Amino acid sequence: MSIPAFGLGTFRLQGQVVIDSVSTGLALGYRVIDTAQIYENEADVGEAIAASGIAREELFITSKIWVANLAGDRLIESLKESLRKLQTDYLDLTLIHWPSPEDQVPVEAFMGALLEAKRLGLTRQIGVSNFTIDLMQQAIAAIGAEHIATNQIELHPYLQNRNVVAFAQSQGIGITSYMTLAYGEALNDPLIQQIAERLQATPAQVTLAWAMQSGYAVIPSSTRRANLESNLKARELTLSEADMALIATLDRGHRLTSPKGIAPSWD
Repeated sequence: MSIPAFGLGTFRLQGQVVIDSVSTGLALGYRVIDTAQIYENEADVGEAIAASGIAREELFITSKIWVANLAGDRLIESLKESLRKLQTDYLDLTLIHWPSPEDQVPVEAFMGALLEAKRLGLTRQIGVSNFTIDLMQQAIAAIGAEHIATNQIELHPYLQNRNVVAFAQSQGIGITSYMTLAYGEALNDPLIQQIAERLQATPAQVTLAWAMQSGYAVIPSSTRRANLESNLKARELTLSEADMALIATLDRGHRLTSPKGIAPSWD
């Protein structure tokens, strides 16, 4: 099994806003939905999916276990709660959202519980998010790289995370890029705008195509139908090697997400 290359993110969207976004996305042809326990929108996402009438087997649903739910049997119980909210019997992918702060719950313990959830049929695939090379090494030691489908990390033109990517790929672990548009910064980048104009595309399409062409899955979000529809077209865009090389020059280690008390020591 593999991770679909293109999906719909729901970070920071709640209530009717996320219901409308997911409903519109599904109507436009999105079939991959990414949520998380800490987003507090799983029930809303579940409502939108149920109302869509789309068969469950046509969808790929991802959620993430929050750090408060890593200890003991809490992981599996919290996953069951997520399933109830999402109105589904299983997830296609379940991720550890962040490593346990100060290693309060050892990597071996929560990865073992996550693998057990997979064995119980609660999730088809499992993976991690915001993991450094050291944390990935610990996860691999705990359950084996073959069970880790992806590492979902902040990755955009200004933070290309090359060392983490190289290690993950060397182990056969996929990369999912979140915040691929860098909170919109990439849309205003002169270089990306120039490439977009030449290709008669949007800066968002160019940036998303760059990430997918680099081998990463992407999960952009939007509350506007026009943007949701436009973003889908990134799948049809191909950048030249020269354009890919130009975007590679934008990397400056510009990290946008690093919550205090939760974030690990980054590579």
